[in-house]
Amino acid sequence: MVKFSVRSNSLRTLLAGVAVVLSLQSGLAVAKDGAQSAFISEMIGQLDRAKGQIIALEGAIPQGKFTWRPAEGVRSISEVYLHIADANYLFMSFAGAKPPMDMKQMMDQKAREGATTDKTKIAASLNASFDWTKNALSALTDADLEKQVNMFGTKTTVRNALLTMLGHMHEHLGQSIAYARSNGVIPPWTEEMQAQVKKSLNK
Repeated sequence: MVKFSVRSNSLRTLLAGVAVVLSLQSGLAVAKDGAQSAFISEMIGQLDRAKGQIIALEGAIPQGKFTWRPAEGVRSISEVYLHIADANYLFMSFAGAKPPMDMKQMMDQKAREGATTDKTKIAASLNASFDWTKNALSALTDADLEKQVNMFGTKTTVRNALLTMLGHMHEHLGQSIAYARSNGVIPPWTEEMQAQVKKSLNK
């Protein structure tokens, strides 16, 4: 009886040890997967932030200003926003995603960017573009990031194509902020921050 108890205790100890090892291996696997997917998660976070500011700024500009441009031959307010929307599709196509329009149609910038000056329709185009881009990003794997692609005649990785897309968004967000301020429009997030500072100073 005593021997059985000892063997039983030894068996339980062994099983407990195996369970601990498996648990540790599982934890390491989760940590490893989490580390590998961090880039995509961070890209999605950056995409959401850029989308929020671009959509908010577009909504703050009066309809009558959407045809404004700083000089002849330079994109107008409406054209910049439509360019942002189309560029998201283009950059994600380098990552292997299939845009909702063919490449020939997408590359016809004059027709695409001059399609409308209606701010409601432009907002819808921006939302559709960012939502599609987020879904396409979410579908990428870590292995996809290292794939070699041809972007504008240069060999690079999907990872770099995504970083270039993000840089492009912020480039035109900055342009849109300058356009807005030239027309007396303060970016909504700046206006909110200024209101909070003023409120705190008045306490």
